Amino acid sequence: MVCVIETSEKPQLNNPVLIEGLPGIGFIANITTLHLINELKAKRFAEITCSSFQDLAVTTETGGTRSPINELYYGKSFDDKRDLVVWYGNTQALTTFGQYELCGRILDVAQELGCHYVITLGGFRQDEVKPTPQLYVAATDTETVNEALDLGAKIMVGQIFGVAGVFVGLARLRGMKGLSLLAETLGTYPDANGARQILTFLNKLLNLNVDLSKLDTATEETKKILESFGMIRSGTQEKKKEEQPFRWFI
Repeated sequence: MVCVIETSEKPQLNNPVLIEGLPGIGFIANITTLHLINELKAKRFAEITCSSFQDLAVTTETGGTRSPINELYYGKSFDDKRDLVVWYGNTQALTTFGQYELCGRILDVAQELGCHYVITLGGFRQDEVKPTPQLYVAATDTETVNEALDLGAKIMVGQIFGVAGVFVGLARLRGMKGLSLLAETLGTYPDANGARQILTFLNKLLNLNVDLSKLDTATEETKKILESFGMIRSGTQEKKKEEQPFRWFI
């Protein structure tokens, strides 16, 4: 097995936009997409497993196990003009080959669903962050960049690692449009403030009108997942964890 996608249905969607939300810096993408799934009452239609995912399983209180996995959800837009495909999961691929394989397979599915626009999300680690985090953008084309700049984002200068960078680059090669949107973050714990800024931006960009009042619920759910995978600890355990190399899983 390299990368296997099991689908339960092929949804009929109207000009869909794919939004990626895998774990990364500050876990901003995770919080954002989980909130979208909850608010849109999005339905899961595909599960993705890859041999490049984290090599572990976590036991539950009832004796079950939780494994690294990615999922695809679809949700209808509020104005019936543009539907969403949400890519959510508790891991990224751990190898370069795995990242490209995973992104390529997801793009295959997206194109089959008629998707021509993708958005990746993430955090941009900074030593200091203002109460209202700045958003940074990199896009497939000038028109998309300018649209994001008009909404208050700044141009990202540097490198975007992981799915947030690879996915947009591969989408461009397929003639698709899209952008990578990053929020400033200290990078510690689930960053609800960064997720809030990104959701506010997406509301304007895509005319979503998503309610943000229950964002803390998605943040708490994300925190519980982090705790179950040992990514959030306290005291001495937390210090030891920070000294270890970061791996893409939650």
